[in-house]
Amino acid sequence: MPSAPDLLWRAVDRLRGREDQLALVLSLMIGAVVGLVVVAFILLTGRLAAHIYPAGSAGWRRIAAPLLGALITGWFLARHFPGARGSGIPQTKAALLIEDGFISMRTVLAKFFLCCGSLASGIALGREGPSVHVGAGIASVIGRRLGLSREQVRWLLPVGTSAALAAAFNTPIAAVLFSLEEIIGDLHAPVLGSVVISSATSWMVLHLVLGDEPLFHVAAYHLVNPAELGIYAVLGIVGGLGSAVFVKLLLGLRLRFRALPPRTLWLQPAVGGLTVGVMGYFMPQVLGVGYDEIGRILNGDIILRTVLVLAALKIVATAVCYASGNAGGIFGPSLFIGAMLGGTVGGAAQLLFPGHTAGAGAYALVGMGTAFAGIVRTPLTSVIMIFEVTRDYSIIVPLMVSNLIAFFISARLQPVPVYEALAQQDGLHLPGAESRSVSERVPVRRLMRPAPAPLPDTTELADALARMREAGADAWPVADRSGFRGMLERGAVERALAAGDGGATISTLVREAADAGEPESGAHVHPDHAIGVALARMGAAGLSALPVVSRRNVRQLLGVVTLQDLLAEFGLGAPGRARGEDA
Repeated sequence: MPSAPDLLWRAVDRLRGREDQLALVLSLMIGAVVGLVVVAFILLTGRLAAHIYPAGSAGWRRIAAPLLGALITGWFLARHFPGARGSGIPQTKAALLIEDGFISMRTVLAKFFLCCGSLASGIALGREGPSVHVGAGIASVIGRRLGLSREQVRWLLPVGTSAALAAAFNTPIAAVLFSLEEIIGDLHAPVLGSVVISSATSWMVLHLVLGDEPLFHVAAYHLVNPAELGIYAVLGIVGGLGSAVFVKLLLGLRLRFRALPPRTLWLQPAVGGLTVGVMGYFMPQVLGVGYDEIGRILNGDIILRTVLVLAALKIVATAVCYASGNAGGIFGPSLFIGAMLGGTVGGAAQLLFPGHTAGAGAYALVGMGTAFAGIVRTPLTSVIMIFEVTRDYSIIVPLMVSNLIAFFISARLQPVPVYEALAQQDGLHLPGAESRSVSERVPVRRLMRPAPAPLPDTTELADALARMREAGADAWPVADRSGFRGMLERGAVERALAAGDGGATISTLVREAADAGEPESGAHVHPDHAIGVALARMGAAGLSALPVVSRRNVRQLLGVVTLQDLLAEFGLGAPGRARGEDA
């Protein structure tokens, strides 16, 4: 009698020629498996936390638990599982956009167990980001084990992320939007159907195992007076400023930790553990993600001075815990910060305008979405997420007003979204909005030619000019010991020689370009950029050839793309050897 794996293999083989049926089966399978894993993650983390630092435990225990948890998990993260550090959302996006959907089973297991230990010890981070990474990893492993193509495996990742977030936060619609808005960056992605199915399946698994319990029990709120919209606008300003402060603090601290000697890597998470432990000694509400405290604030249990202090402490605690390299995400803490900021504004409004404003809990609820929109920079997801938590339309308009203002202020003060900025600090150059759409576009990799051997940056200008003239090139790649530095322009060399700098080396010109504010690698494109992006950058740089560099390392030259071949793709010329092709 055939075994279960044999039957599964046969079923997959039968469905390989029927992509719609294969997508349905895989969406259901991934949704169910990821849902069960995330439920196990929630239960294990909660029960471990209840044993490690139970309510009412001694003050020394609140210091020791996060410190020891950070030391133990920090050692494993530094020595054996570096891919499990942080939230996992930048790593998930990198796997989707750079690594052809590859996430190893080793990383999945490490993320699951190390995050359980880290979060259960009281580290001020959240479970949603790690859940997303684990869900994407499970989808990747299933796709590869079934022998699917790289492209098919790649597009299973959003299916896994949607299932994970639906189970982790009990918001299936917001999970779909987050996967499309943040992970893929395209609300019209062709995997929409699969993402919806996996999210619904995972949500049903959550309810079958844990019951129909919302994450927060929220009282019914409504707009007491239309003038209240002005107070919600103030909340948007406060939320936008608070979001920008949090993101800038996190990114700044992370750069400082990364500048420390590599031998201290295993010890760095302990700084976050000690920070949150000391804060927790005086205010236990700072420990962990803080969902219980959010629930109390949402139902009106509020002391104005306390929530203001908690908002400030949580901003610092989460920033230090994440920047120091602990395993955990910022999704949940951003909701905590928003609830405290909202509670502060609502409490002040009640004191100033009694009888004309809703309870402080309503402002805390809107504040959650406001901070999420400002920090994570997904405004549509934040609106739907709060609606799913409350299941009440009356809060939607105040939420939209506040979210829009917070999003605008945060984007002006911190132009690069937090997950993109974190990826850049790790040397990952993820696609922006102009190149993340996957429909009806031609990627640069299709027209990319092999790169010529770069000139060493010690080459003299006269020798470089002779080389470019011989090849008929307008530009030539330059490299130093660390790799690719940029394109040397023929015109710049000729001007330097005319000015009497014949004895100088080409490194001088590359350095001058950097001093002028240009990126070290100069004008460049990545393999997944649309050819329209390449044309625009060629025009801005005045070049007929651009270097194509890796998103993982902009010092790695992959090839060149030429103006003649780009124009030929649009039917404006015949393909052939263009100037700069040999350069």
